[in-house]
Amino acid sequence: MGQWVLGLLAGKRRDQNLFYQLLQLMGKPFVQVARLVTPKFVLERHLPLVAFLILAFIWLAVTLTKVNHCLKIGVALCQ
Repeated sequence: MGQWVLGLLAGKRRDQNLFYQLLQLMGKPFVQVARLVTPKFVLERHLPLVAFLILAFIWLAVTLTKVNHCLKIGVALCQ
């Protein structure tokens, strides 16, 4: 998400921005996984968004699982 916002702020010169390049390097493994799980008709420029959405859904699933577990064993034990 940060890479996208920085890309908007930097405009066409984003590829020369050091922080944009750093975020791109950190997100590269997730974008590669997104390429593996998406059909070939998904454009390359959309892969970072797909990677973000996959990570967001994983985070949401883990959070819901944790809340469910805490409700089962008791909230006092989860603190």
